[in-house]
Parts: sequence; C-alpha cells; structure tokens
Amino acid sequence: MERRLTAHDSSIREPLFDFLEETYGKIRILEEKRTGRARADVVMVTPSAIFGIEIKSDGDSYARLAGQVKNYDLYYDYNIIAVGSSHGLHVEEHVPEWWGIITIEELDGKLDFYFLRRPKSNPKMQKERKISILWRPELARIQEKNHLPVYRDKSKQFVQAKLLEQVPLGLLWQQVSEELFQRDYQMIGEEIDAFRRREKSKLSRHPKGSGRKKGLSHRGS
Repeated sequence: MERRLTAHDSSIREPLFDFLEETYGKIRILEEKRTGRARADVVMVTPSAIFGIEIKSDGDSYARLAGQVKNYDLYYDYNIIAVGSSHGLHVEEHVPEWWGIITIEELDGKLDFYFLRRPKSNPKMQKERKISILWRPELARIQEKNHLPVYRDKSKQFVQAKLLEQVPLGLLWQQVSEELFQRDYQMIGEEIDAFRRREKSKLSRHPKGSGRKKGLSHRGS
C-alpha cells in the first residue's frame, strides 16, 4: 500500500507537536508567527534555541517556499520542513543543506514522522532579527535580570542593541527562550498597555533634562 499523506495541515499539527516533544523534550509551540515578509507555520522554542517549522502536505506546492526559506533563515537558530512522503525524494532540492527534513507518512489513518535529515545551526540567522521576536515588556524583564539601565527615553531597537552588546549571547538566548516559554497571549495585551501607561507616567514625572536617571520609553512595544 502506498503511504501517501492525505491529511490536511490542521490535522497534521497535533501529532507533529507530539513527535517534536518526544524528540526535543521541553518545548513551547507558537503557531502562525509573523516572520519578516512570511508567516511561519510553527515556531518551536527550546530552552536554548528557536526553530522555524514549515509544513507541506502532499497536496501543497513549492510555489512560496523560496521566499519562506529566505525569511525563516533571518530569524531562527534552526529550521525544519515537514513534508508528505511524495515530497521526500526531492525536497532537498528546495531547502538549504542546514534545514532539517521531517517526512510524514499516513497508513490506515495513522501518521508517522521520521527525520530524513536533522537540522544544523542556521548560518544566516541575524541576531538583531531574532531578538526582535520579543515584545517590549519581555525585553524589560531581561534588562532587569542583567542589571542594565532601563533607557526610558530610548526606542525598542536601541534596547535590543544594548542587550546584544551587554549580555553574553549564550545567556541572552537562554533568557529569550525563557520569556517565550512564559508568554501568555491572553494577558500580553493588558501587559503591554500597562507597561506603556507606567512608562508614560514616569516620563511625565521626570522629563528629559530633569537630572533623573533615564529609563525605558513607552514607544516601540
């Protein structure tokens, strides 16, 4: 019997997530994450790295894959493409050699997952892009953990640059993963609003030139 994948993307995800958890241990899954000019099907967070994962069932084409690869490679430490078995013979032609490849096969309604190729460290990842995944309150917590000034009147991009400059990358990426593990999408809107109000209030009490220590701006959350 031919082991061809007829399942759609939505029915692939949960079994795939189980496979990833069995393979990598502690993980956090973020779905449909804006990634430059593309949207990542899945972003997998581990304690020390972030993975971008693209899913292609047998019914999907490679029409948008080149652009997706380009954008994924800017943001993530590792990238993986999970494909139906009909793509397995030629998917290597469409992704860089450092991308991992998972094949998905279906037999009697059961999905099986195999690593055709394990991912390697992505040489094109840009650390400025990776840290931009964090929201402003998350950056502020990392500043506090590392006893850094809060740069109240500076932009989000300035704060990101300071963290990259002042915190050893190994430690910083662990802290980025910690923040993503703790991210609560139901609460983050309220958290960002509260952060903006708090910082705006601090700025109104201590405007520039007042001689007080500067901290985080309310801009760029």
